[in-house]
Amino acid sequence: MSIPERVKNKMKAVGLKSVNKPQRLNDSSGKSHHVMASEGGKYKYIKFGEKGASTAGKPKAGESDKMKKKRASFKARHAKNIAKGKMSAAYWANKVKW
Repeated sequence: MSIPERVKNKMKAVGLKSVNKPQRLNDSSGKSHHVMASEGGKYKYIKFGEKGASTAGKPKAGESDKMKKKRASFKARHAKNIAKGKMSAAYWANKVKW
């Protein structure tokens, strides 16, 4: 399935190169990343992640208990929205930032 012209135009306008590939965002919106999400033939432009937030990042060997708890708290707090899939900002924040 090819990408509709209106979606291509939006991606070009916001500087995205491909669908379902998050990128850093440099604007004054307060969000840190953006993505053109696609699932089941539907498309949605999503901004996500708090700019400047000290997120836990990806798990690392020897990670502190504080960071493990921080990651677990985020995932528990947003579990319902993460489960909604690619069309939710929480899904992308979980995937990219946590």
